[in-house]
Amino acid sequence: CLSAAQYRKRKRSALWVTISLLLLSLVVLAVGLLSSTRTGNVAVAGYYPGIALSFGAFLGIVGIYLVENRRPMLVASIIFISIGVITSFFCAILDGIIAAEFIDKRPLLEERCEFYASGSGYAYDSYFSEVTCYSFNSKCKLRVQSNTCYCCALHNCESPDYHGVYYEFTGVTSCWDVVHLYRLLWACVVLNIGGLFLGIITAAILGAFKDLNHAPLMASPSPAPPPHILYNPTQHLVTYAGFCPSGQALPAYPNYPLPMQHPGSYQPPGTPQPGPEGGPSSTCLSEECQSQPLSHAPTQPSSQGGGSQEAGGYMLTPNAPTLYGPLYSQAFEKPPPYAC
Repeated sequence: CLSAAQYRKRKRSALWVTISLLLLSLVVLAVGLLSSTRTGNVAVAGYYPGIALSFGAFLGIVGIYLVENRRPMLVASIIFISIGVITSFFCAILDGIIAAEFIDKRPLLEERCEFYASGSGYAYDSYFSEVTCYSFNSKCKLRVQSNTCYCCALHNCESPDYHGVYYEFTGVTSCWDVVHLYRLLWACVVLNIGGLFLGIITAAILGAFKDLNHAPLMASPSPAPPPHILYNPTQHLVTYAGFCPSGQALPAYPNYPLPMQHPGSYQPPGTPQPGPEGGPSSTCLSEECQSQPLSHAPTQPSSQGGGSQEAGGYMLTPNAPTLYGPLYSQAFEKPPPYAC
């Protein structure tokens, strides 16, 4: 998977090569059509590759800019470009043979050819005339058509049925049109050879481009907004909007006093036993004697009727759980804060 910069570079290269092929194919098409319409009897095939190459290049340009159907469009473009490449090869050979073997420009440049326009009062292609040609030591009658450039030096009177080169060119306005045709044929050969190589390069680049996958452009995520803190001074509660559901309420519990009591192992202080001398026992440890004034343990509740009363005057229901509180050995020790 290519990065975005590499993908744009490949895309730009494929686009420029395809546009170059399109322009070249249009030139080939224009020159080929101009060559084929220059005369009426000389066959020119140079414009066929221009049709296939231009259509394939157009499909390639469209396929480069597509996203969903890019691959099928580029495959169709490669097929047409391949057809144009094969046609360019054969048409270049064909036009080269015609220009080199079947058109002799020397009599044309030496002005030894004659132009026959038309008989008076006759339209084009509707009148034929006979002219006398002299070839070496013989002469013969030559039947020509209107608007024809003919060369008696290229006509063999001894074998009129066999002609190695074109000796007449129909549908021209002057004999210089034949010279222009000769030059256009060689121009078609050169352009078709250029289209052959450029078409191969374009098909290869488009074939590699159709299988490319670029990394999608990931948009930078916007930072989450800070939570909006709502403070209600009447409830002394800080709420975070968005963290807790709005309609949820906490269950209500009755407020019970928390008496300070030893967990499980607490024994209520009993009555002091008299010593041997009749007074209170003085055998208590120093730590126990010091901790007795600090412990405010409640007396055992007496179950009377449906409730009980603590030493501080609080009434507990019969179903109330037994509550315990931690005992602190130090008199002025600060209890730990409540856990949130």
